[in-house]
Amino acid sequence: MSLAIFDLDNTLLATDSDHAWGEFLVEQGAVDPGYYHEANERFHQQYQDGTLDIHDYLALALKPLAENSPEQLAAWHQQFMISKIEPNILVKGEELLAEHRAQGDTLLIITATNRFITAPIAQRLGVDDLIAVEPEIINDRYTGRVSGTPSFQEGKVLRLEEWLSGQSVTLDDAWFYSDSHNDIPLLEKIDNPVAVDPDEKLRETALQRGWRIISLR
Repeated sequence: MSLAIFDLDNTLLATDSDHAWGEFLVEQGAVDPGYYHEANERFHQQYQDGTLDIHDYLALALKPLAENSPEQLAAWHQQFMISKIEPNILVKGEELLAEHRAQGDTLLIITATNRFITAPIAQRLGVDDLIAVEPEIINDRYTGRVSGTPSFQEGKVLRLEEWLSGQSVTLDDAWFYSDSHNDIPLLEKIDNPVAVDPDEKLRETALQRGWRIISLR
């Protein structure tokens, strides 16, 4: 029995849930459409290029959580799951989760997308353990700020180490599945790194280092 770690966006999903949530907010008229769409696209490109300043991005992404009531956010998220997430859940991704589950492995999703967006997705996928960006909550309301270290690039390594300190599992013979070169710092720490429909930079690294490459599409 091992730890099986999965990135979420463009790994188990055929979309980026963070980017899709931004598009959804624009469609709902919840944000300034011109400004938010442009910023969402710009940050998404920076993520793909490996130049994203995560704190700059989170200042944009967490602001709508602070500006709306928990009830409104919950209602939007239900619609978001139906329109943006459910059509993009990869069947082969669910099959891979099921394979590890059948082997008795501990399943963990680790993502640079925030917990508000991703917790219901992890629940839908039947994965109990989730490491995500933690939006700060005070008096049952989001503040628009981030709590702790964002689980992004080297931050994923730190957050995983923190999580492991409270668990009975270790990284011995662990697996990590990801599509993104932003996850190379964590892939390097894992005995069984797997590039899933990788971006160009990750594919090149995987080929150089002999990492397994698979497709869930």
